[in-house]
Amino acid sequence: MRVSHAALAALAALGLVVLSVPVVRSASADPLPGGLGPCVPGSCPDPYPPVGNGSFAGRDNGLNLFVGGDMRVTGSAAEAEGRVVVGGDFTQRKTSGSSIYNVGVAGVGSRVPPPDGADYLTVGGDLTVAAGQRLDAVGDSKGGVVRHAGSIDGTVIGTVVHDPAAMKPYADLRAELTAASECYARVDGAPRPATGTVRNQNYQTLFTGDGKSALQVFTLDQDIAAPGGGMQGIAFEGIPDGATVLVNLTGAVRTINTYSGDLADRDPLNRLRPRLLWNFPDATTVHLRGGGMFQGSVLAGNASGTTTVTLPGTNGRFFTAGNLVHGSSAGQGSGQEFHAYPFTGDLPSCAKKPEPPTTTPTTPTISTTTTTTTSTTPTTPTSTTTTTGGTTSTTPTTSTTSPTSSTETTTSSTTTSPAVTTSTVSTTSTTTGPGTPTNPTTPPDGTLPDTGTDAGPLLALGGLLLTGGTALVFIATRRRRT
Repeated sequence: MRVSHAALAALAALGLVVLSVPVVRSASADPLPGGLGPCVPGSCPDPYPPVGNGSFAGRDNGLNLFVGGDMRVTGSAAEAEGRVVVGGDFTQRKTSGSSIYNVGVAGVGSRVPPPDGADYLTVGGDLTVAAGQRLDAVGDSKGGVVRHAGSIDGTVIGTVVHDPAAMKPYADLRAELTAASECYARVDGAPRPATGTVRNQNYQTLFTGDGKSALQVFTLDQDIAAPGGGMQGIAFEGIPDGATVLVNLTGAVRTINTYSGDLADRDPLNRLRPRLLWNFPDATTVHLRGGGMFQGSVLAGNASGTTTVTLPGTNGRFFTAGNLVHGSSAGQGSGQEFHAYPFTGDLPSCAKKPEPPTTTPTTPTISTTTTTTTSTTPTTPTSTTTTTGGTTSTTPTTSTTSPTSSTETTTSSTTTSPAVTTSTVSTTSTTTGPGTPTNPTTPPDGTLPDTGTDAGPLLALGGLLLTGGTALVFIATRRRRT
């Protein structure tokens, strides 16, 4: 059955049809610094599967975790899926009875690990694994590389490579993340204009968008938690399809304590995961806790800060310029995990605006080339002169005159022999009418250029010759008639 546009409009007016308007990407949108966020081919699944333990769904060579400072694995934390880069020290010291920490491949996750043989873990400092524990960079893959710049102590499963320059590819990334985090939160020192509102309703924090903007911006200077700090839900409304959602949580100490997000992608929050970024530009202390499968990517910009993650699952990229503690809370079950899911949102452009050009007056300069030539031709002068209204070519044997109506270029050259001539500046002399040609030369003292030889006597002589010639033609004509 075919339905007309008018019928669709009528149904929409009655609330029976939801019409979605495509979101147009902003002209000033950028990805995260260094191109971080998207899946790096390989073989990237589309769409990504929900969290599970099936066969590999694809391969992703992009970074899933970046830690500018130190990373500590404590409690019963289980694994970090995807590529992990730690600028400082990596220390694994879990509670007794929980002895393995997986990197690269997760037993339960998106099941999109890095390619076999890729760097699963890169450490810019020392790598330490407590006695009786293991750091596993193989899982059910063919294995990856653990690359470290400093010392190593403990049991590591996988290919271990000592490389003092391990962090060289990421040398600028920490500072870039700090700058980007600040840029996303503020414009010229003022809070970035919000497009929606945030309300803590005790049982949930509700984010309401404007229903139209391609970039939905929310700013709050409070925790996302129930009264007393307990768990609460997270909900969004008024978010157009395809929009990027940027949540700026400002302040020195921030906590998100939530039960939202699920394994099967049935929670509405999961739908926003690929284009949802939680940004902490200021915090020295961040706690991400609760009982949910947290959705969206995280950016913590304070290089002196520490983020502690004890959620059962974090689904999205995780980038911090500071330190990371991956652990578990008291009384909480085991199996805290980072799952590798890409961020594909379009964020505000943080490129520096070009400075306006200056208009400082400048003094015209003339490039000069000095050449020395020796001429040994006969001393008979040869000249070619072109002026407005006529063209006269003079040689030792022939004189011709032909009219022209265009403004011409006057070029004068004189050759004498024997003589040595030094020429400064090779230019074409031009005139705007009969008069003195301009053939500038630049004096050594930088004063105004000399415009050439005085042509007054030459013009007078030319006039006498033309007058005499005219008279001779007139007399010859009279004689023929008589």
